[in-house]
Amino acid sequence: MLSLNDRARELADRLAADAEAARVEVTTLSNGTRVVDCGANAAGGFEAGRRFAEICMAGLGSVAYAPLVLDGRWLPALTVSTDRPAVACLAAQYAGWRIDRDGYFAMGSGPGRALIRAEELYDDLDWDDEQAGAAVLCLETREPPPAEVADHVAERAGVPPSALTLLMAPTASVAGGVQIAARVVETALHKLHELDFDVRRVVAGIGSCPLPPVAGDDMAAIGRTNDAVLYGGQVHLTVEADDDDALRELVERLPASASSDYGEPFGKVLKDADFDFYAIDPLLFSPAQIRLTSVGSGRSFEAGRVNLEVLERSFWG
Repeated sequence: MLSLNDRARELADRLAADAEAARVEVTTLSNGTRVVDCGANAAGGFEAGRRFAEICMAGLGSVAYAPLVLDGRWLPALTVSTDRPAVACLAAQYAGWRIDRDGYFAMGSGPGRALIRAEELYDDLDWDDEQAGAAVLCLETREPPPAEVADHVAERAGVPPSALTLLMAPTASVAGGVQIAARVVETALHKLHELDFDVRRVVAGIGSCPLPPVAGDDMAAIGRTNDAVLYGGQVHLTVEADDDDALRELVERLPASASSDYGEPFGKVLKDADFDFYAIDPLLFSPAQIRLTSVGSGRSFEAGRVNLEVLERSFWG
């Protein structure tokens, strides 16, 4: 079986070796844990963000930049593709572990979660990474993790602190915006999982997402990065399915527009929910437009649409 963490460590090694060109900063904590700053104190940028996202997917997904034209409006954007969607996007990339330790908080994503297994998700994926000799976790944060937090993460992952690599980027940074936009396929996979579809039946995924302008602070950036996916993300998934009618019904439930909280910039939705993410309809978190193609019949079914009006309010309003 593939070792997600060993694959991610090799990519992290390459990024660390190319730190000056990629404008990242590599430090070692007192316990031996490596920290790769991709946009907090480091300048970071598009290359750092691209490599951050690919490390987060354990190298089982590729990220590339391309222009995107939506209703005649040109936007910088990225595309992400993977031939191992469930593993790359959910076993690795999904931000499913909250690190809340000794006053330090960050959302943890990346293949290190497959060692920690704090989420029931892994039972459904039937995936483990026990043979890994290292752990790699990606943090959406502005604050470097202290050694005590790294000790905790390493202990949960079952590796010595010196075998742990932590990548970090704040939401309000170029790299932070890139790595969140690169979750466009992941959000579609997670929505499928929430709707009790066996995501192991998704055999390929490709998606595009506009890159949000860097916001002035992390809270504003949370709004813009979510809007990029919810109102501008487009995903095409190839699936193994026996029933075209069931697939046609399923796709209607997948886009962000199927949620009761759809229609306003995410920053406003979050404010109306008193900044409580758990008060927001979880089915909102999905791309704007999704297409499913059945391997068996070759038929495709599509739902949702790009909403440029909300994107413009979010990005430049």
